Amino acid sequence: MSGMTLYCTLSEAIKNGRTDQVSEWATGVLDEVASGRGETAAIRHPLGFLCLPVHRQGDEGVCVHLWGPLWHTSLTTLPTHCHSWELLSCVLTGELHNQVISVIDDNAAPTHRVFEVHSSADGDEIRPTARRVRHETASVDVYRSGDCYELPAGVFHQTVVPDLTELVVTVALGLTNPNAVDLSLADLDMSTHRVRRRKCDRGETIAAASIAHQAIAAGVPLTGHQ
Repeated sequence: MSGMTLYCTLSEAIKNGRTDQVSEWATGVLDEVASGRGETAAIRHPLGFLCLPVHRQGDEGVCVHLWGPLWHTSLTTLPTHCHSWELLSCVLTGELHNQVISVIDDNAAPTHRVFEVHSSADGDEIRPTARRVRHETASVDVYRSGDCYELPAGVFHQTVVPDLTELVVTVALGLTNPNAVDLSLADLDMSTHRVRRRKCDRGETIAAASIAHQAIAAGVPLTGHQ
């Protein structure tokens, strides 16, 4: 696969059901970070998970995401949001639910407002729009170790980990859509504010990578299905 970007290599593996290849790659990355050889620093995401940003090249991004009891957080918005990028995700261990949310414009009896999320290296600026809405769950899909799923840019969703004591590890691939904007839902009277993305120190990063590496290694082989 010489000449291919990491994004293309992993995307091709996922789309062809070779999730064992994705797991091998992630295990190697986590082992490198856990041993102190890797330079990647974990970031505490405002939505309550830990992100290891492994690759960024132009519109392409590859991260390892960790959900677990150590990284829960209090949100200033609802967890319901949509990305400005196409998501391709592979679950390596644990179980998560992807809830697709219908957002309905409603000026008569709105429950929430749509906010734009403008991200930078140190955090997000969350700005209210004029759009007032209500929302409802359209579908819920359950994904476990070896499962992969896609989510187009602009689709509102919510990632739910049903067992808050469980560790969930995913590889998340993102491809920027220039016509989309990061959005979130929040209270009607919420004003513009900033939410920090805190970079973990070396010890925290190594510990998290070690926990994730051990969890994947202890799991059953991935079956490679979508």
